[in-house]
Amino acid sequence: MNTTKIFKQSICFVFLLLIITAFKPLDRPVLYIIGDSTVQNSDGNGRNEYWGWGSLLYPYLDSNKLAIRNHAKAGTSTRTFILDGRWDKILATLKKGDFVLMQFGHNDHAGVDDTTKQKGSLLGIGEETKEIISIRTHQKELVHTYGWYLSKFVKEAKQKGAVPIICSLVPRNKWEKGQVVKEAEYPEWAEAVAKKEGAYFINLNRIIAKHWVEMGPEAVQTFFPVDGTHTNLKGAELNAKCVMEGLKGIKECPLNTYLKPNK
Repeated sequence: MNTTKIFKQSICFVFLLLIITAFKPLDRPVLYIIGDSTVQNSDGNGRNEYWGWGSLLYPYLDSNKLAIRNHAKAGTSTRTFILDGRWDKILATLKKGDFVLMQFGHNDHAGVDDTTKQKGSLLGIGEETKEIISIRTHQKELVHTYGWYLSKFVKEAKQKGAVPIICSLVPRNKWEKGQVVKEAEYPEWAEAVAKKEGAYFINLNRIIAKHWVEMGPEAVQTFFPVDGTHTNLKGAELNAKCVMEGLKGIKECPLNTYLKPNK
């Protein structure tokens, strides 16, 4: 074989190696974000003026060291996020050193055995169950409590070696006597599950509410162009900032090591 042909083959091999290296997945931790439309609406593109806070965490985190995957989906509850196979999809790739940041509740209070959506879970954090006939499968389904499903996320994330972080649900734009109305006992239930299962906890509901009270109802109203649940970009930016505020308050949480300087 002549030297010219050998040289050309060597160049082709090196070029091919460079291409493979360029497209090889980086061996870095992944932050998986799960939740409902207040975390990501549509594809996180602000359609209908709605924005979720998960899409706006990127400026705070070093994407060179941490991959960010927002799997939140509009209309989901703890129960339907599992039923739809979204959680199994994450578990298939979840690994040691990854993070799961979760926020549910707004859809968990919906109907459990209604004839249209059946997306709710039972109230509370206990072991209560209710057997229904699923409109999805037309088979029997055993529905659990909000806390049971939340615990499932935490336990299975920890089994994979990942770090679970629970956020209480963002508040709705509801006021009473100058204070933001709390959504049932969901913040307390989320905190109780975090303590029981050994997950980190961000009381996002109360952190946001505190900022809202300081701003006043009229200013907060500008965050909600359509309804009292879904924020516009400005409102979602504040929510994302509050997530980071809560995270920084947990000094021992390893996700803090991926924050950008001065963020």
